[in-house]
Amino acid sequence: MTSNNEPGRSNAEPSATLRVVSLCTGNAARSVMAGVLLAEHVPGLDLTTSGTHVIEGMPISWRTRDAIRSLGLEPPPHRSRQATNEELDEADLIIAAARDHVQWMRRVHPRAAARTATLKRLARDLADDDRPFAERVADLGLADVTLEAWEDVIDPAGGDVDVFVETAAEIAENIHALAPRLRA
Repeated sequence: MTSNNEPGRSNAEPSATLRVVSLCTGNAARSVMAGVLLAEHVPGLDLTTSGTHVIEGMPISWRTRDAIRSLGLEPPPHRSRQATNEELDEADLIIAAARDHVQWMRRVHPRAAARTATLKRLARDLADDDRPFAERVADLGLADVTLEAWEDVIDPAGGDVDVFVETAAEIAENIHALAPRLRA
């Protein structure tokens, strides 16, 4: 964890381990899919998945399991959980599935807004150079960036399994683009 004296940030010794939160609404599909892919493609992350409006303790659906399996990965033993102040304050990066989640962070956890972006924006815009991770994220101006419709990963909730598989493929494409840039 970097020590940058931001309000709500830890002043502990810097760490080579990035703390990342994958965030969606119910922590039942998109954030779980992204979390599985991040764990697979970015070893060593301190990774949590959570939601903005969660019914605590719910398992992922069979459709989410099938979508994760369609990527050749094993679904995790998962129970939904609400995002906590602690995990959001300590995260180096919060990866949101859609604009609604970024807007929620700006309202409810403004201290973390500068470290919160949609998956698609990060996959497109996060620099891949030798500068420290916190500097590359800061250069994006995430607290004030205008959110755009192209950034949303559509919520598959209520859809058939093919919608979940399509969502998983979209998340996978963006994680593959982002993963090489997620280093301390």
